[in-house]
Amino acid sequence: MKERILVVDDDPDILQFVRLNLELDGFEVELAGGGKEALEKAAAAPPDLMLLDVMMPEIDGLTVLRRMRSDPPTANVPVIVLTARSLAEDRVKGLDLGADDYITKPFDLEELIARVRTVLRRSQQMRDLSPLTGLPGNFRITSELEDRVSSGQQFALVHADLDNFKAFNDHYGFMRGDTVIKFTARILLAAAHAVGEADAFIGHVGGDDFIAIVRADNMKPFCDEVVVTFDDGILEHYDTADALQGYIEVTDRRGERHAFPICSLSMGVATTENKPLASEWEASSVASEMKEVAKRTAGTNYQVDRRT
Repeated sequence: MKERILVVDDDPDILQFVRLNLELDGFEVELAGGGKEALEKAAAAPPDLMLLDVMMPEIDGLTVLRRMRSDPPTANVPVIVLTARSLAEDRVKGLDLGADDYITKPFDLEELIARVRTVLRRSQQMRDLSPLTGLPGNFRITSELEDRVSSGQQFALVHADLDNFKAFNDHYGFMRGDTVIKFTARILLAAAHAVGEADAFIGHVGGDDFIAIVRADNMKPFCDEVVVTFDDGILEHYDTADALQGYIEVTDRRGERHAFPICSLSMGVATTENKPLASEWEASSVASEMKEVAKRTAGTNYQVDRRT
């Protein structure tokens, strides 16, 4: 789908000029001749990006920006403000109010389009980052896997999943559960660094699921490092009494108590060492299958697909 840009300016000549050139560059463009119209159109169908002139009658651009940032449907719409070259104060105010970038009039068309693409790309990357771990999410994971498969390079995909995490969350509360999620992310990143994996990609699928993409010949050192460092650090997230006894007790809805072991990490590995992986779908499927195999073994461990 084409990315949709809402251009807001009270000068009809600028509107048509910008519209023509953005459409020639592959964007879908909608126009608004003033602040009121811009707010109405943005609220009805939030655009992927807004180009917003500051100097407009009735409702000026800074007021439009302020209202957008306070309205949930438009709060996260990327905005590039257009300002007169001499009005530095407007640029500062626009950035303080949450503008993503600015460009001064008269503007260079190539610079305008480059800034539009940069802000859109940055916005997409930010939307795909996990707010909890800061790791890339599913969109970036898929893109990275596609690149690795198409390049023909040797790689291993590790699907890591926390065991007994729900019981931990129920017992200690979601805030301490969040610390375990962030701890797991740090362990994966640190393991990649420890084994010299400069091109490693660590992603957060969601919940307590993570993926790592490493070189095929570096897969075993990476997984071994994760096993050791995870088990070394996970006990710090438990109360001392629970850590010493090696389990926690959780009461279910029927009032029955159940013992759950200390959280561990099960990892399933799909690798190109033994056979090629034809697509990102196959890599994901194989890694998930091996993760389920790993879950049959107690404690932190990994299982590698050895089929040829």
